[in-house]
Amino acid sequence: MKAKAFTIVSLLLIAVLGVCVRLYKINGPIADWHSWRQADTAAVARNYVQHGIDLLHPRYDDLSNIQTGVDNPEGYRMVEFPLYQGIAAWCFTTFGMFSIELWLRIIAIAASTITGISLGILVWRRINAITGVLTAFLYAVLPYSIFYGRAILPDGIAVCFAVVGILLFDIATDAKKKTWMWIFTFLAGVVAGSALLVKPVAGFVLLPVVGILLTNRKTIVMSFLRLVLFSVLTLVPFYLWRQWIAQYPEGIPAFMWLFNSNNIRFKGAWFYWLFAERIGKLILGYWGVLFLGLGLIEKTEKKERLVSHLLGFGALLYMTIVATGNVQHDYYQILILPALIVYGAKGMAWMIKRNWETKGIQKFVGITVGLVMFAFMMFFSWYTVRTYYWVNRAEIIEAGNAARALLPAGAKVIAPYNGDTTFLYQTGYQGWPLGFEIDKKISMGATHYVTVSPTDMDLETRDLANMYTVLVRNDKFAIIDLTKKK
Repeated sequence: MKAKAFTIVSLLLIAVLGVCVRLYKINGPIADWHSWRQADTAAVARNYVQHGIDLLHPRYDDLSNIQTGVDNPEGYRMVEFPLYQGIAAWCFTTFGMFSIELWLRIIAIAASTITGISLGILVWRRINAITGVLTAFLYAVLPYSIFYGRAILPDGIAVCFAVVGILLFDIATDAKKKTWMWIFTFLAGVVAGSALLVKPVAGFVLLPVVGILLTNRKTIVMSFLRLVLFSVLTLVPFYLWRQWIAQYPEGIPAFMWLFNSNNIRFKGAWFYWLFAERIGKLILGYWGVLFLGLGLIEKTEKKERLVSHLLGFGALLYMTIVATGNVQHDYYQILILPALIVYGAKGMAWMIKRNWETKGIQKFVGITVGLVMFAFMMFFSWYTVRTYYWVNRAEIIEAGNAARALLPAGAKVIAPYNGDTTFLYQTGYQGWPLGFEIDKKISMGATHYVTVSPTDMDLETRDLANMYTVLVRNDKFAIIDLTKKK
């Protein structure tokens, strides 16, 4: 009983620690690493705040054809089901207090914390308490997990739903009464279904459900019925959502390129970027690979093996199938984080057990080596991740603030930033993140041109400044009124 209480207290303290470290730069602007994807996600929530929450018709700021190949005059954003943005908008309209961006980060932090604790409890149930605590601890403190545990992205929310769904399904398996078994199976299906709605590739994280069924002592018929219920609750909402968004092709970004558009799968670059740069350097800081390796080779029991190995297999399958997407964007590895951390925690637990059994100088050396490995893992990972918080072009913030102060409600803005929607988001208006064909954009409703290339060296800015009224022009940005010719 004391060991159980100690484990619970440890998990609670880890939850507090996880929240605290994710508060770093919590009020920073959406102009850090992968800000374009964060801006697109946040724009849906901001539009909900401005125009009302309509989960079936999410809209963001980009009206261009860059992402879909088709002009998108209504700004539809038919990607993930906007549950995350809807919750944030509801919190903002109900409670106020914080900006919509801060609400989005608070929810992301809550989801990341729940993921770590739920994963720790699952490992506790399937392996042992010390490995469960270490799992939750690693999820809380790894620099990669910290940054993406407060970033405004749907991926972390999807992983949270997936891990909680697995845990609920595992709890259902051990339920002594059939009523509770069906209740928890139902809840697991609903939560796992939410994971697929938010991010379809979360299905790769859900593979341990199969392992849980295979280690189930209940009858084959009962296991089959539970799997049917879980599958229906998981897959039907996703199918209905995909059918719904098919009506809005202008809001569905091109996605086939994610799989293997550049034929990189199993090439040297695929192995290098995923296993060396991302897993080895970015996530595990080189030295954490030693923990991972120890966790992979440690002897396992069947009830654990069919869960942890399926979690690892799902991660490998995901990286293989979504090959180009994983190489292109490092935030795609958020989905393999649970697998890496479980194996890493197993390796750490093995080292702790070995050191516990030794005596004298051997124990001292073992503890020292373990602490150095952990410290180096954290340091080298942080050395890379710290740059993710940097805002490299502060002028887009200044230009955005000026645009919001000067432009009227309902304005539509051309904010050229090489197609990156970060600058457009900072202006607070819908519009286009790329210049060119200005007359066409004016015919589509563009009213203002905002640029952070204000000099005559930029030919587009020079020509527009000669033709239209310039509201502001300094050495950092320019705002031009496209409704008033000179």
